[in-house]
Amino acid sequence: MEIDNPNSNNISDNKFSINVLQLLKSAQMQHGLRHGDYTRYRRYCTARLRRLYKSLKFTHGRGKYTRKTITESTVTEVRFLHLVLYTAERAWSHAMEKRQLPDGPNSRQRIYLIGRLRKAVKWATLFAQLCAIKGDSRTSLEAEAYASYMKGNLLFEQDQNWDTALMNFKSARAVYEELGKYGDLENQVLCRERVEELEPSIRYCLHKIGESNLQASELLQIGEMEGPALDLFKAKLEAVMAEARSQQAASMTEFHWLGHRFPISNAKTRVAIVKAQELEKDLHGPAADSLPAEKRLAIFDKIFTAYHEARSCIRSDLVSAGNAENVKDDLNGLDKAVSAVLGQRTIERNQLLVTLAKSKLTRRRDDKNEKVTKPEELVRLYDLLLQNTADLSDLVSSGRDRKPEELAFSEECALKSLSFRAERCFYLAKSYSLAGKRAEAYALYCRARSLAEDVLQKFRTLNENDQIIKELKMLCDECRSNSCIEHATGIMEEVKAPENLSKRVSNLSLTGADKKLEKYLLEKLDSYESAVGDPNVKGVSRIEVFPPAFQAIPRNPIVLDLAYNFIEFPSLESRMKKEKKGFLRLW
Repeated sequence: MEIDNPNSNNISDNKFSINVLQLLKSAQMQHGLRHGDYTRYRRYCTARLRRLYKSLKFTHGRGKYTRKTITESTVTEVRFLHLVLYTAERAWSHAMEKRQLPDGPNSRQRIYLIGRLRKAVKWATLFAQLCAIKGDSRTSLEAEAYASYMKGNLLFEQDQNWDTALMNFKSARAVYEELGKYGDLENQVLCRERVEELEPSIRYCLHKIGESNLQASELLQIGEMEGPALDLFKAKLEAVMAEARSQQAASMTEFHWLGHRFPISNAKTRVAIVKAQELEKDLHGPAADSLPAEKRLAIFDKIFTAYHEARSCIRSDLVSAGNAENVKDDLNGLDKAVSAVLGQRTIERNQLLVTLAKSKLTRRRDDKNEKVTKPEELVRLYDLLLQNTADLSDLVSSGRDRKPEELAFSEECALKSLSFRAERCFYLAKSYSLAGKRAEAYALYCRARSLAEDVLQKFRTLNENDQIIKELKMLCDECRSNSCIEHATGIMEEVKAPENLSKRVSNLSLTGADKKLEKYLLEKLDSYESAVGDPNVKGVSRIEVFPPAFQAIPRNPIVLDLAYNFIEFPSLESRMKKEKKGFLRLW
């Protein structure tokens, strides 16, 4: 690597130059922090330090361990500064690894985490001191900003000395703002990104001091930003929000649902329900329409996680309830209520997916990587909605003493199911239309129109909201127009059918040029498949292979007389005519 070269990054007057932010950002993005994997980055720092110690011949020997200190006289190459920098990074990444444990660090692990951050501050301070002596002015400034950032992280985690933490973060921000005005474009972009990553921590410190009136929603918006420098802030923010939820959940004693009141005794259940209700406010609040679809889907996932956690706590309480019938009845009712709310949010999420799919259905493919929705995908989504509505209706109607609110909710589920059936029938007709099946598409459009008109009439009698009535009117109009189009197209195709049929029959050939044909017509005599009448048939049909291939035929057997060689025939010399020899025959 370039860093391992002893002559690299050297400038005149024995001053070393290191682009600290660019070096660290490149290492972090290439070794795990792009995905928040601090374990992988810590292992990289360890391996990097091992290589640096070996290449510098600065190992500690095989005997008793005695650490070799790095002082001003020791730094004869830029790689000694890299040693100090990567040691600080290793300690910081180890602390962040402990911070990202699934249930958060316990008291012992938090003490260890703070110890690793102290170690990172120690090495970052040493790095700044050495760079002030051995580095050029820019390197010294970046090292000071790095040390200030590490000191601010330590105080931020300790929840104390917010004034000092604010001063350190502001010092680092001022340095990066100044450095972002000079250098190449890549360095300017990195400095501006670091300034943006430091801003939430500064605002949070001002909030803790009391000099800023930040609301909880603003803190959550800050926590949605991305970057390695924000991970500690996010963890702190999550801890603060969890503490606020637990305080809010302490006053929550009952769960209200469709006229029922179910007591909540478990603190974990209360916290999970409060968390889900806070997230629901983001979805149904005044600013919900401005949220992008991806963010709304992420909020739905968090809501599902919270309600599933509440259900698991309720079922654990059911197991430990024993024979207390009253407690069991309350827990069963609470489980039913939470499951019903979870079903409602599932329907809302699937409706959001339907809206996204509809927006992509008629969109032209401007980008090659953009996927256009097919009608079959919308049919599948409406199948899911019908199943969700049926499950929710069964769950609500499963009780004995049903209140008027539950009856009204069941009727609402039935109406939703009818509207989903009409929409599903409409997109099923679209898929048949794209397949060229005009009769089936026309029948499905007519069926979808009759379903939509029935549901529209019922919604009008119930005085439901105007948005649903408007959507159903649009569906009726689209069904009518599409059915007329399919009818006209079917008549036109029927008129042109004899001409097309004769043209296709005339194009039949023995061989043809299409070599990708699976079967010939003579091979498909047992199955009824149209070869020339169906408009979806592509290519010219072929009758049979011509010239036909060679086939093996039987022939007469070859007889070999093997016994002839072993037969001994009788002598015939006695029957043979002998020649008579005499004196006169010689002449």
